[in-house]
Amino acid sequence: MSDSVQVPVVGEEFPAFTLMDAAGQAHSLPDFAGRYVVLYVYPKDDTPGCTQEACDFRDNALLREHGAAILGVSADDADSHARFAEKFSLPFPLLSDPGAAFLRSIGSYGTKNMYGKVTEGIKRQTFLIGPDGRLVKSWLAVKVDGHADHVAAAIEKDRAAKGVK
Repeated sequence: MSDSVQVPVVGEEFPAFTLMDAAGQAHSLPDFAGRYVVLYVYPKDDTPGCTQEACDFRDNALLREHGAAILGVSADDADSHARFAEKFSLPFPLLSDPGAAFLRSIGSYGTKNMYGKVTEGIKRQTFLIGPDGRLVKSWLAVKVDGHADHVAAAIEKDRAAKGVK
């Protein structure tokens, strides 16, 4: 992985990654070829906004209907991810990026403004990657309420544009 920032661009191939889940299994984008991938970046396990976001993705029937692969990514360690996933029965991998090298490389780590306070950290963002590995849509300043529905609607729109039923 490069130290340079390659902010993903809609229509282009999403940057390569290989990240580990709580069980120590590696996940890479090619593992999900032929499926939509929802790669959502969140700041911290078991915090109110991150919990709501994870549970909304877990509960979204339309995402399941489309067979979308959901991958959460944060800098939390495997133990934290395992506790979080078990506590909320999350059926998808939570990937760990210790040191946030991958998150930095895609612009998901950096300066952010929370309630008027400027800090450095993980930005809540989501990337919808198409079955061909290209970025379909990105949300670079996610508001948690209704977000999973917006992602599902973007899959519907993309499928319709491609004539897929």
